[in-house]
Amino acid sequence: MNKAADRSTYSVPCIYDSIQTKDVSSAPIEVSVPGSKSITNRALLLATLAKGVSTLQGVLFSDDSRHFLKCVQDLGFETKVDEAARVVRVRGLGGAVPRNNADIYVGSAGTAARFLTAYLGLSAGEYHMDASEQMRRRPMAPLLHSLKELGCEIRYDAEAKEGHFPFTLQGHGFGKEEIAVNIDHSSQFLSALLIVSCLCEKDFTTHIEGTHGMAYIEITLKMMEQFGVCVEKLSDSAFLTRAGQRYQALIYQIEPDVSAACYFYAMSPLLHRSVRVSHVHFDSLQGDVAFLRLLEEMGCKATDTDKGILLEPPADGVFHGITADMSACSDQAITLAAIAPFAEGPTTITGIGHIRFQESDRIAAIAAELKKMGIRCEEREDSITIWPGKPAPATVETYDDHRMAMGFSLTGLRSPGIVIADPDCCRKTFEDYFAVLEDVVKRMKAIS
Repeated sequence: MNKAADRSTYSVPCIYDSIQTKDVSSAPIEVSVPGSKSITNRALLLATLAKGVSTLQGVLFSDDSRHFLKCVQDLGFETKVDEAARVVRVRGLGGAVPRNNADIYVGSAGTAARFLTAYLGLSAGEYHMDASEQMRRRPMAPLLHSLKELGCEIRYDAEAKEGHFPFTLQGHGFGKEEIAVNIDHSSQFLSALLIVSCLCEKDFTTHIEGTHGMAYIEITLKMMEQFGVCVEKLSDSAFLTRAGQRYQALIYQIEPDVSAACYFYAMSPLLHRSVRVSHVHFDSLQGDVAFLRLLEEMGCKATDTDKGILLEPPADGVFHGITADMSACSDQAITLAAIAPFAEGPTTITGIGHIRFQESDRIAAIAAELKKMGIRCEEREDSITIWPGKPAPATVETYDDHRMAMGFSLTGLRSPGIVIADPDCCRKTFEDYFAVLEDVVKRMKAIS
């Protein structure tokens, strides 16, 4: 991080020109990243639902996961936390919530907001739910509508808009044996209902409208199975959870965060260097591993090794613009957009309409910041096209969105004068991202 007194911005070190005379045939840059946010927060919830003590290893500690963990503790669950070892132990009660009355604050954590709302809304108790200003703006209505149909009473605070935080949940269990939920704005609505569906005393069917984020649904289904509950996929839009299944406590190893790894993999074509991120493999539960296949389409070569996936840059140093459906790895839309100006030919990113409803309107944010740099781009409702160009110096607004900060730091590695506003927003998922980035930069410069 910059040592200047003003810590509210980060000037990205432009290293492209200084490393192009170095030997690119040397050993790859090796990087380690924290545990997966998606898996960490799912594991925390599954551990509370299991019977007995689960030991979660490789846990991500970030703003989002700390909010989730604090919510678990505020609900009365017994935990033992060792941040240095990245281990959390949770004593689950087989679906029961220790406290039947609590005030819960989820911060800006979408997983905590959606998963705990479903859990508590279908439990016997009264829970007041609140969130950060950012999370208060994000959609909750489809999930809340489904919970209301299942019998949950929902009372909104005076300052709340219907379908948004803050509100109070009065749960009465499952009043029906099936429900439908719209996931156009977030697949987390479906994941939330699936995870708690085994608490129904009868077979329970979850129907969906929309197809967004199915890669994240696969994470949910696989982790549910690992903890002992299987869901049958009746069709592309219906899931059946058989009655009588219960989660079992586990010693559970959390994968490295592939979303975080992708920023470093994107440096390979950008800076013409080989990169390997430790313990990231193509059999990962996480959908963002598909981003590496897109980098292959651009000219890179990916090889899964014992240590992790090795990504080598195009042999001629030129990577190509592509048309990419990123619906399966939409968290990396900003990453691809940030390196697209340096590609040969335009890049079109499709299947991303839902990212307008995430931490920021990400399509609008991408377009605004690229245009600020003088890069031609065309924004559409669910896609964006970016043409090659030389980015001009600019301060990148991050909109309190961690992925804007991390993604556009890549642009600055190749173009001088790129400054990231509010770099601390990365605390949401990867609190020491810029320290790791600077270490990688230092090692790239040292290659001889």
